[in-house]
Amino acid sequence: MRVHRTPARLAAAAALGALALAGCTGADPEEPGTDSSAHGGAASDDGGAAASDGGGQASDHMDHPMDGGPAPADIAEESDPTYPVGSEVMLTADHMQGMDGAAATISGAFDTTTYSISYTPSDGGDPVTDHRWVVQEELRDPADAPLEVGDEVVVEASHMPGMEGATATVDSVTEETVYMVDYEADGMEMTNHKWVVESEIEPAD
Repeated sequence: MRVHRTPARLAAAAALGALALAGCTGADPEEPGTDSSAHGGAASDDGGAAASDGGGQASDHMDHPMDGGPAPADIAEESDPTYPVGSEVMLTADHMQGMDGAAATISGAFDTTTYSISYTPSDGGDPVTDHRWVVQEELRDPADAPLEVGDEVVVEASHMPGMEGATATVDSVTEETVYMVDYEADGMEMTNHKWVVESEIEPAD
């Protein structure tokens, strides 16, 4: 039996075919665009995680314990610090979000050598660059202070997950007075935060 196709039916079929084709061609460019955007975001996030823990970039370091605990047993107290224990100061460091400009109270002042380091966490976390700070007394069997930039050390501090036992490279060295501080930032109260050096502190207004 012959099927008679009227012009109206042919026009309707052509319109449906055009819609279907438009739907396919519209989906194809959209999918690569979505994938590219997602990958771009992931790359950016990874770069941020591995980039820096130090002076150039504030990090979301709520991995730090809220109570940093006591100073190392063998560290020497500074005999005449610019900011004695109990002094009210303002922080200019940006190790953690909310630290720069925060009001703080000095909870310890010490005479030692202090280092920024880069390391890969012992728990398999992302590499950390320019972590500020660790002190000589937080290193395992170090050579005499001061160490030199590029020296490899084993860290015994536990400021961050995966730090203790990690092998690190010294990025910078300072012999400024180094301080522990109590401060509040982003709604969190940090006690005995380790560490800030003297150049990262200003007198309170």
